[in-house]
Amino acid sequence: MLKPIVEFCASNMHHGTDKIMKKLEQDPDYEVIEYGCLGNCGECYLFPFALVDGEIVAAETAEKLYDEIVKITGEQREQREALDKLLDDMD
Repeated sequence: MLKPIVEFCASNMHHGTDKIMKKLEQDPDYEVIEYGCLGNCGECYLFPFALVDGEIVAAETAEKLYDEIVKITGEQREQREALDKLLDDMD
């Protein structure tokens, strides 16, 4: 099964995203990557954010960002599993 890729910007760590990154790194269900810059300076300056499979996910706090990442990746996983089941049923 494909792991969601969660990318963090080192310049965004002042929002507390470093703790979220470390927490996700401990979870084998995620591929976590840190970059010096992700090129989203407007978002980076204003609030905690990460890229999840290339899409910006942002929140008011780092804790809410973690919850949002878990929610989104859970939904993606459910959709993949439903599609896999549908494809299996077609065989």
